[in-house]
Amino acid sequence: MPDAFHDSAARFPPPKCHLGTRKEYIKEITNWALGESEHKEPVLWMRGPFGVGKTAVAQSSAEALKPINKLLATLFFSRSNADRDDPRRVFPSLVYQISTLCKQFAIIVDTRIREDLALTTKSLATQFEELLVIPLSQIDVVATGLEGRVVIIDGLDECRGIAEQCEIIRIITTSARNGTTPFRWFITSRPEDPIIRAMKTGSTSSVVYGIELPLSRSNDHEILLFLVDEFAKIREIHDLPESWPSDEVLALLVERGAGLWIYVATIVRFINAENTLGPEDQLQIVLRFIGDVSNKFESNNPLREMDFFYTLILQRLPSNILEVIRRILYLHSRGYSVLITLFDLGISEEQFRRYCVFIRSVMDVRGSSRDPKSPDFLHLNFYHASFIDYLTDHKRSGGMCIHGEFLIRWRKELLGWLHYVSSHTSDSSCFVFPAGTILPREIERGEHYRRVVGVFWELCAQPDHQFDGSTAASISNFSFRKMLSLIPEGKFLWITYGTAQQFWQNLPVEYREKVIRKESCPVPECTATELVWILGYGDNEVIPVTDDDDLLLQNNQNVPAGQCLCGAKRSI
Repeated sequence: MPDAFHDSAARFPPPKCHLGTRKEYIKEITNWALGESEHKEPVLWMRGPFGVGKTAVAQSSAEALKPINKLLATLFFSRSNADRDDPRRVFPSLVYQISTLCKQFAIIVDTRIREDLALTTKSLATQFEELLVIPLSQIDVVATGLEGRVVIIDGLDECRGIAEQCEIIRIITTSARNGTTPFRWFITSRPEDPIIRAMKTGSTSSVVYGIELPLSRSNDHEILLFLVDEFAKIREIHDLPESWPSDEVLALLVERGAGLWIYVATIVRFINAENTLGPEDQLQIVLRFIGDVSNKFESNNPLREMDFFYTLILQRLPSNILEVIRRILYLHSRGYSVLITLFDLGISEEQFRRYCVFIRSVMDVRGSSRDPKSPDFLHLNFYHASFIDYLTDHKRSGGMCIHGEFLIRWRKELLGWLHYVSSHTSDSSCFVFPAGTILPREIERGEHYRRVVGVFWELCAQPDHQFDGSTAASISNFSFRKMLSLIPEGKFLWITYGTAQQFWQNLPVEYREKVIRKESCPVPECTATELVWILGYGDNEVIPVTDDDDLLLQNNQNVPAGQCLCGAKRSI
C-alpha cells in the first residue's frame, strides 16, 4: 500500500501537528522510541476519539524519528481511500519498507517469495511468520541497525474488517511478547470496543503502553496558534488587512472548535476554497452558520457541530452539482473506482474533476486516468473518514444522506432510463438514449449502458430500501429479455447471489415472482438439474446464466428459440 506510507505523494501534504503544538506527545513518543522513557513496553497504543489529531501526531512522530534513524516503516490507514484499508497488504507493505533499509533482509525475502509466489496472499499470521519472523532470524539485527526501530501503524480502526484489526493486534503483541521481531510498534486508533478488548487481554496488556489523546479544551491555545498562522497565510495570498479576522472571531472559532482539530482544519480549508467570492465572504458564511447552530442546539457535542458544517458545505452547492456529487460519493462508498464511476455516470475525467472542486474543503482528486497500473492512478483523497461516515448515516446527515430518499429517487430515474433505452433501441449496434444523455468521446455507448444496468442492480439490492407499489409494478413490466440482448457481445455483469436475494426481498410480496425468482428451468429441452434464476415473466421472461448461485447477465441475442443459457457457464 504505497499510498499509505508516511511520505507518499498520495498523502501530500500529510496532516501533521502545527509547529509548536502537541510537543509533549511527540516528545513522549520519541523518548519511548529511544528507550529513554520509564515505559519499556515494546508496543505503544495511542487512542483517541474522532478528529482529535491522532494521525497528525503519528505523522509528526514519523518525521521526528526518521532523521535519527529510528523509523523503520509506516502505514496510515484510511477507509475513505480504497488503496489504504486492505488488511491483506499490511505485512507485505511493512516488509517492503524494511527491505529498502536492509539489503540482507531484502535478499532473503526476495528468495522466499520467488520460491512461493502465493506468500503475500496467505493468512496474516503466515505472512508475518514467513516474511518477517523467519527472515529476521537469519540476519544480525543489531549489526544491520534494525533493532529497536519503530513501526508506525496509524488508524487501525480504519483497516477493513473488525476481525482483521484484532488479528493484527494479536500477531504484533504476540511477537513483541515472544521477541520474534526486534521492533517497537506504535499503533493509533479510535477507542473502539473490539480494539480495546484486544489490547487489554491478559496476554497482551503486559507488552502494551497506552496513551490517551483526549478531546480536551486544554488544546485551545494550540488551536488558536494554528488559526493565527493559517489566517496569516490567507491574508498574504489575498492581500487582506492585518486586522482580519478580528480577535473576537478567532476566539469564537476556537470556542466552537471545542478541541476538535478536524473541525477547525475543515473551516480553514472552506474559507480558503477556490471558486468562491473570496475568504472574507467565506468567513461570513461560517459565522452565520455558527450563529444558526448555536440558536438551534445547546449541546456542546463537537460531532454535531462538525456534521452541521458538512451540511453547510453541501447545501451551498447548486442542486444539479449536488446531485452528481452525491452519486460520485455513493459509488465511492460502495468501493467503485473513479474510472468505473466515470463510465457509470457517463462523465469525462475533466468533468469529474470539475464536480469535485466544489467539495475541496473535505477531499481532493489525486492522480490521473492515463495508467491504471500506476500507484498514482486517479483516486479520491478524503481529509477525514468522518465525511463518509456522515454521508451514510441518516441520523447525522438528514437530507444530505446518500441512502434513503436520494437512493430511491436515483433508482427510479435509472429505471425510467432503462425503460426508454429498451423500448427505443433495436440492438446493441445502435443505442438510442434519452435526449439528456451526452457521453464523452472516450466512453462507448454500449459500455455505459452495461454500467448503468450494473448500478441499477446495486441500488435495487440495498438493504432497508424497499420498493413502493408503483415502482415494483414498473419493474415487473420491464423487458429483462431486452435488457440482456443489449449488453455488448463478450461483456457481462456478475450479480452475486446475495445481491439477487436482497433485490427479491426489497420487492412487495405480490411482485417478487414476477420480477426475480429461482426454480427449475422451464425450457423443456434443458437438461440442467440445478435451480436457475429467472427474470421477468411472460414475454419479458429471460433465463440468464446461473453459476454457483450467482447470475451472469450477458447478451442472449443468439440463443435459439426453445433453448436457454443454463449451460453457458461452462464457456465463461
